[in-house]
Amino acid sequence: MQTPPPTPDAGLTPYSGLTPDCVLDALQSAGVRGDGRLLALNSYENRVYQVWLEEAAADGSPPSPNASVVAKFYRPARWTDAQILEEHAFAIELAEREIPVVAPLLLEGAKTLNAYGGFRFAVYPRRGGRTPELDDRDTLEWMGRFIGRIHAVGALRPFVERPALDIASFGTEPRDWLLAHHFIPADLLDAWSSVVEQALQGVARCYERAGKVRTLRLHGDCHAGNVLWTEGGETRGPHFVDFDDCRTGPAVQDLWMLLSGERAAMARGLADLLAGYEDFHDFDPRELALIEALRTLRLVHYSAWLARRWDDPAFPAAFPWFNTQRYWQDRILELREQIALMDEPPLWPA
Repeated sequence: MQTPPPTPDAGLTPYSGLTPDCVLDALQSAGVRGDGRLLALNSYENRVYQVWLEEAAADGSPPSPNASVVAKFYRPARWTDAQILEEHAFAIELAEREIPVVAPLLLEGAKTLNAYGGFRFAVYPRRGGRTPELDDRDTLEWMGRFIGRIHAVGALRPFVERPALDIASFGTEPRDWLLAHHFIPADLLDAWSSVVEQALQGVARCYERAGKVRTLRLHGDCHAGNVLWTEGGETRGPHFVDFDDCRTGPAVQDLWMLLSGERAAMARGLADLLAGYEDFHDFDPRELALIEALRTLRLVHYSAWLARRWDDPAFPAAFPWFNTQRYWQDRILELREQIALMDEPPLWPA
């Protein structure tokens, strides 16, 4: 039987006890000794730190002044231990096949997931890099090749613990949660409720047009911010990071977020991605009918994601525009645009 995730202390924000001392003590408990220097990295869902190390090298030479790792402390009560371990196993499986993903390290006791002071954490090797240039056609084709390799492995077996990306979990449930918790301003409630209902009906029609498409293990949140591009040497090219949202879904979920601009530009970008992708994995063109549906589901899910974390002080500070009158007005307009786009012919590679 699956063990439920730990429950954070009542009345406290999720990370109120995660002080710098707690971070260093947690790492020390797993055999990772920091030298006291921490740098908080850009993450809101979890807490992620670059941690400089004091260990000497294996040959006894002095430690490099730049030796560091990345420690991720998981948001309490979001994933179960089994779900996190399945994420780790997927990343390790990919890395063992020499696919450039950043996988968690095995720490003392040969574990990737450790616990300390009520927090669960994992440690990763630090990888540098920049955001990939998605307007470069060669870059997109290169990205497509590695996503194809990820999916070739992802199709070998299903997730058991990780959830699926579907209309219920990314559309209906977030909609119902926002309504139940009264986040929508009263004067916009009818308009928002109506447009979300129409949007979800449009999503359902897109799924009907696509038919029964194959699902597989995905990165799940494959946008440019989760790809590090490195230059020079044997490691040149993309490195995929942060499998925190990996789940089961259609292959196109890991492709559409890399497309942007006008429709013609997205069609060219899609052609470049698929040119690389199909070197390693077949792509079912029926999934193209799901691109705008998946975008619509992400928009609904994102509003609920922000709302669910509003008690975390990091969120009001980082997203001050959320939950304002203007915010919900813009979401209504955005979803109306999506309703129209879902009734257009699917995007096709050009």
